Amino acid sequence: MKIIGGPASQLLSSRVAFALDCELALCEFKNFPDNELYIRILDDIGQEAVIIQSTVTDSDLIALLQLIDACATANRIHVIIPYMGYARQDKQFNPGEALSARVIARTIEADNVITVNIHEEAVLDHFRCRAVNVNAAYLVGEYIRDMGLNQPIILAPDKGAKELAASAAYELKIDYDHLEKKRLSGDTVQVTPKNLNVAGRDVIILDDIVATGGTMAEAVRMLKNQGAGDIYIACIHPVLTGSALIKLYHSGVKDVIATDTIEKAVSKISVAQLLAGIIRDL
Repeated sequence: MKIIGGPASQLLSSRVAFALDCELALCEFKNFPDNELYIRILDDIGQEAVIIQSTVTDSDLIALLQLIDACATANRIHVIIPYMGYARQDKQFNPGEALSARVIARTIEADNVITVNIHEEAVLDHFRCRAVNVNAAYLVGEYIRDMGLNQPIILAPDKGAKELAASAAYELKIDYDHLEKKRLSGDTVQVTPKNLNVAGRDVIILDDIVATGGTMAEAVRMLKNQGAGDIYIACIHPVLTGSALIKLYHSGVKDVIATDTIEKAVSKISVAQLLAGIIRDL
């Protein structure tokens, strides 16, 4: 088995290869003068290839498709997409809209596809091969366990992310809840935990994706006003566009914690061992 890391997941693919004691293929990535992407796998591909590439940008998707084509001589191709871009565009709200998640899924030709905390699991049905999603939330829970927090509570930013918070809290046997918005007037909204009091307690707000950081920053400010202790932002996928990190730290966040599905400075938790375990069972 050969591990092939795409340009967006070079560190993660290296960690997975180390965890599996497999060879990591040497690849060349460059752009032509017109900015078209060129990819070449310099090592022998072998009979079984595992491609690891997040598709954060459109260019990352092109790189993934090129890597799949470059592995055409392999008997089996497994594609790991730690973060799948366009997965949030999983429904058609207006006539004429592209169901982008379906479009992307149908471009992938492989024997197996593995995603990590994909935004909507229904997207897996659009792949033309076996596709599975793995949950990395428990890794966030393990990281939190060693932080020495005071009466920690894990909060989901909304009801839809409550199961993610539950997954992270399960091993720790700590409290979890979700935030609820209450409109107090025409221009005033209050954000509070649905069931629990945060006063005097350290809080981790956990979501699958943090993109602009605006909603999280507002929640942090309101929780501070409610007497919360240290507040942390945690996510599986740190998209963090624009000035997202500045917004979060400006709001009073103690730290931002994420996994390496997207390789950022805040990617303190690796999903490599989780992925290695899945690959062993392929």
